[in-house]
Amino acid sequence: MPEAVATLPAVDALFAEWNRPDSPGAALAIIHEGQIVYQQGYGSANLEYGIPITPATIFHVASLSKQFTAATMALLAREGKLSLDDEIHTHLPELADLGHPITIRHLIHHTSGLRDQWELLTMAGWRMDDVITHHQIMEIVKRQRELNFPPGTEWLYCNTGYTLMAEIVRRVTGQSLRQFADARIFQPLGMTSTLFFDDHEEIVPNRAYSYRPNQQTTGFRKSVLSYANVGATSLFTTVGDLAKWLINFERPVVGDEQLIRQLQEPYFLTSGEDSHYAFGMWHKSQNGIPYVGHGGADAGFRTVVLRFPTLRLGVVILANLSTFAPQSIALKVAEVYLGDSVQWGPTPPPPASPAPAEPIAISSDELHTFAGSYYSDELDITYTVTVASGELQVSRRRLEDIRQAGRVALGQSGGPGTECRTLDTKTPAVICTAGVFAMLMRALLLEPHHLLPQLLRNGQQGLGVGRHFLGRGAQLLHPRRPGLGGIRIAL
Repeated sequence: MPEAVATLPAVDALFAEWNRPDSPGAALAIIHEGQIVYQQGYGSANLEYGIPITPATIFHVASLSKQFTAATMALLAREGKLSLDDEIHTHLPELADLGHPITIRHLIHHTSGLRDQWELLTMAGWRMDDVITHHQIMEIVKRQRELNFPPGTEWLYCNTGYTLMAEIVRRVTGQSLRQFADARIFQPLGMTSTLFFDDHEEIVPNRAYSYRPNQQTTGFRKSVLSYANVGATSLFTTVGDLAKWLINFERPVVGDEQLIRQLQEPYFLTSGEDSHYAFGMWHKSQNGIPYVGHGGADAGFRTVVLRFPTLRLGVVILANLSTFAPQSIALKVAEVYLGDSVQWGPTPPPPASPAPAEPIAISSDELHTFAGSYYSDELDITYTVTVASGELQVSRRRLEDIRQAGRVALGQSGGPGTECRTLDTKTPAVICTAGVFAMLMRALLLEPHHLLPQLLRNGQQGLGVGRHFLGRGAQLLHPRRPGLGGIRIAL
């Protein structure tokens, strides 16, 4: 049985860049053969007061929260309080009928086809440093009318499902997710510094705050986070407490061997394809050695938990700097700690970079085709598209103007579908369900090198999006693009 050590210089060297009082940093825990063998802190938890990070520092761990939310579903299913194959309207009847049965199992494994809550809120004009409550997320989810794909047929990361599971816990048990997880997971494991943070005004002693680099000068700026929602995120914990959770997979205290096996069973799509995802945890490999884990990123927090079952090794890293890359460092920690005792396979080559997009010329007349105001019932927001100086300008509430010059190609991700109509009664109505503005944003502003050739080629007949065509007379489309729902348009 390995024993805890006071220092590991080779491991500490991996964190040297951040290990100073004037920098955010990270906390680390290494677990080997069921024991915590090393814990250390690097850098500062609070730059304004010069408070150092220690293994006892409490971090917001973002999406590491999901494995605990998923575990509550498994626990409730074992007790017969629900079934993982329950259709979600059994517990959440207020949600719209989206045309296909969606089960709790779909929510757990990101195969529901639901639109992601953060994409929806961003499209609706929210900032991610706003106070965002559970109720506000539920309200926008209730307004959705279409899916990205039929449940079970595809895998697409979706925070929405985990917020819905938090609500299901409350409906089934009469307790909040915070209360239920504390009683059934955290207290039994002795995770005394862990909680689901569901009140953005609550004071939590010994917590870290998050930062990002200052782009104008040297140093750092605060990266504000004011979430008041749980399930997909908002677990507060320490590296030591998360180590206890990893040890539970070897020596179960919460659940039994059958439950532990269930939490590690990946989901298979209806096509038979392995999703490589199980109950809030990825299944991957590093140089031929399998591992299970998950990362998290909110504001400036960057977190990861990795567990190598065949090596009986676990690594936990919680950081409070937006540019920190916890997973790559955690993999290096594993290699350094194990040294020559493990034969790591060759590192696979990085994927090839895509060819640069060719710029496309767009005339002012063509841009004017898209001018107008678009209102979304699903998002409760109006977008205005105008043309000025040969550029399209898109504006919305609380959004700085986004400009796309006729010959500039951008390549950012888009957002979810919307339901839209023009507000100006003097112009012909443009009525679109589930996606027209998301389509316009992606086609004209965000990925013109992918979409504009089709759009311009079909411009006299309708609008083209990717491999789909939006013809006159309303056609229902389901683009397979992350965050973009099906589109129906009448011109």
